[in-house]
Amino acid sequence: NSVHYEAIDMLAIPYPDASFDVVTFKSVIGALGSKERQLKAMAEIHRVLKPGGVLLFAENLTGTVLHQWLRKRFVPWDAYWRYLDAEQDRDLFHDFLNVELRATGVLANLGRTERQRDVLARVDGIIGPWFPERMRTVWFGVAYKGISGKSTPAT
Repeated sequence: NSVHYEAIDMLAIPYPDASFDVVTFKSVIGALGSKERQLKAMAEIHRVLKPGGVLLFAENLTGTVLHQWLRKRFVPWDAYWRYLDAEQDRDLFHDFLNVELRATGVLANLGRTERQRDVLARVDGIIGPWFPERMRTVWFGVAYKGISGKSTPAT
């Protein structure tokens, strides 16, 4: 009874300020298509989190030039999706007090079946550390809302 799933408009979350202890999403913010809309969605998430609340997320990164080329060729939604950049999009979290971010994945998302993805994920475990964050394909993390609700520590 403590977990609630709902499809909502991230740009206008229909809940009052400080409604939730935790907000989570996976691979949705890219569908907003622009940095401005992504910033607005993150501000909305921050707004509905209670002081001390937590955002848990995983989102798609731009990856390598090969990933970008393959998406343009084979992914129907590539035309409107704005993949995040682990270096240039850290400002999406500017409202949060503390943010812990990690990037992973180089090959696993290229698999077409669950079995292929599993094998490629194991290879990622070996080769992944050799690739810089900017070449990885998944960004995940935890962002904490300050107790005062602001991005600076409460005094």
